Amino acid sequence: MRQTTTAPHRAEIDGLRAIAVLAVVLYHFGLPGLSGGFVGVDIFFVISGFLIGGILWREKTMTGRLSLGRFYLRRIRRLAPAYVAMSAAVLVVGWVILLPYDFRETAKGVIAATVYLSNVLFFRQSGYFDGAAEDKVLLHTWSLSVEEQFYLFLPLVFLLLGRSRGAMIGAFVALFVLSLASSIPMTSRAHTAAFYLFPFRAWELLAGVLLAVWGAERATDWRYGAWLSWAGLALVLAGIAFIQPGYGFPGWQALIPVAGTVLLLLNGQHANPVNRALSMRGPVAIGLISYSLYLWHWPVLTLSTYVRGAYSGIIETGLWIGLCLVLAALSWRFIEQPVRGAKNLTGRGVLAGAALASVLLVGASAVIFRADGLPGRFGQETQVHIAASGDFLQDFSRCTTPDTGPLKGLETCPIGPADQTATLLIWGDSHVRAFYEGLALAAQEQGRAALVIWRAGCPPVFDLEKIENSATATQNRACRAANDQIRAAIEATPDIRDVLLIGRWAYYATGTGIGIDAHNTITLQGVTDAGLPQDQLLAQALKDTIASLSVRDLNVFVLRQPPEIDAYAAPDMARALAHKRITPQDARKVAQVTRSDAERRAASGQNAVDASGAQVIDPWPMLCDQFLCDAIQNGQGFYFDNNHITNTAAKAMRSMFAPIFGGAQP
Repeated sequence: MRQTTTAPHRAEIDGLRAIAVLAVVLYHFGLPGLSGGFVGVDIFFVISGFLIGGILWREKTMTGRLSLGRFYLRRIRRLAPAYVAMSAAVLVVGWVILLPYDFRETAKGVIAATVYLSNVLFFRQSGYFDGAAEDKVLLHTWSLSVEEQFYLFLPLVFLLLGRSRGAMIGAFVALFVLSLASSIPMTSRAHTAAFYLFPFRAWELLAGVLLAVWGAERATDWRYGAWLSWAGLALVLAGIAFIQPGYGFPGWQALIPVAGTVLLLLNGQHANPVNRALSMRGPVAIGLISYSLYLWHWPVLTLSTYVRGAYSGIIETGLWIGLCLVLAALSWRFIEQPVRGAKNLTGRGVLAGAALASVLLVGASAVIFRADGLPGRFGQETQVHIAASGDFLQDFSRCTTPDTGPLKGLETCPIGPADQTATLLIWGDSHVRAFYEGLALAAQEQGRAALVIWRAGCPPVFDLEKIENSATATQNRACRAANDQIRAAIEATPDIRDVLLIGRWAYYATGTGIGIDAHNTITLQGVTDAGLPQDQLLAQALKDTIASLSVRDLNVFVLRQPPEIDAYAAPDMARALAHKRITPQDARKVAQVTRSDAERRAASGQNAVDASGAQVIDPWPMLCDQFLCDAIQNGQGFYFDNNHITNTAAKAMRSMFAPIFGGAQP
């Protein structure tokens, strides 16, 4: 069979694209029976590797050259116009409806996506206080950035090893194996890295590349038997239907849709019912607009739910999906196709247009970001909650992770005078982070150095293991391991004289969150005292922890947990007020809880604190009067969500730490 540098159009690939994009869209819109719809992205990765790898392989092996300029111009023509239109629309609509913090973060996302680094951005943002996925309007561009990084990486292999087919094939195989072998263990050890970062996703694209290279070398006609298509379709549909979202993916589970896609491509030209169905007009039409549909569906979903909240039912959901299809069709017809088919548009024109559009997008986004999302767009009654929404980012510039010593591998944050040795250890969970700015200011004002160690969802007590539904198995195990290491470090650090423990005691005692985070659960297990109720297990472990520290002649303090305001979250409240889903009067009620209700929720955790034998620091007088506890104090937002305070609150309340740092607050 005579080879050409261009491959004939394969209609069944468009049908496969339709499966991939519809799986993603319907999954994101919450349709039942598609728990693994997100694997549509993995299908796209294999297709992209197959097509791009085939183009480059044929050009290199048949001509001996590789025109990177022509390759990248084709990529720009194909991808840039629709992306620019979508991003510009997001910024315009965002100016109308997004709160300042969300608008600022969206602008940051536009910048990152435009320079092909949004996957790195969202990987770095995947921390404890990071916003929910549905608030990240450009989140879906992470996969586009992975592909763009692939387009930069793949030609390097051809350029470096292009003199030898064997060397190129060997490199592709080695890189495939290396990426897959690192992705599987990394999924459990560092899930967000395995999910977002190119090195751990490269094997999926390389699976397509290797298939294309194999086919080109064998001059295959892609016809091997109907059973391959049926098997491939079964694997793809099984992945879409049965793979569960969470910390187990990608890992080995990604092999299911990847293998299915490879089989479908391998046998794509065979005459059988699967390929005939994929090549029908409907699937092909969806496949042709799949890029635009992927681009537009997520902003439509996130921005509509941002304004309206949850959809009212299947009819409304269907209407929004219909809008996505209309936008995708218009984008394909009037943006994608004209640019791709414009014969009078030179390469220089394409490059200049893309560069200008990128500069304008990045420039406008930079202005929005530097202006903190333009907060003056909303009314005064919303401003207090807007301010609280953005008031949770702390300055961790002094934090380090030691390579040696008793705290090796644990992030530690020194506060107070930099020229002093820390004599106070502040140890706890995410509530330590919430109080961090106040603690750091108190340490500096009182002239006493301290060391801060915190781990989200990890109670600061010895000899307890935890199983938390919002954490991976590795993170759960790391809690006990870190606490054991901290105990050994205290014993090896004679300079430490005082210890302050900070935690969400009610959560650990009851085993559940409350209100807006009632879905969070945690189970504690003790080395001994098996069978005790969880609140008693916590109380005993806390008492034993403090006793073991006191034996070493350490002064131990415990911070009473701030009252929980079960239904309050500053970002949600600001959004509801801005879009008039709630009145200012009702918003005030949501931001409050009766003291009796707050005390009832806190009782089991507070009983453990009271019985521990430690000196108790009490923040309640600064947050509650005789009858009510309030997220708003003196016109300022003191709560970020229902249990974490803001930086403003932490600084305003720092005087309560004076007994620990020494002396009266100035």
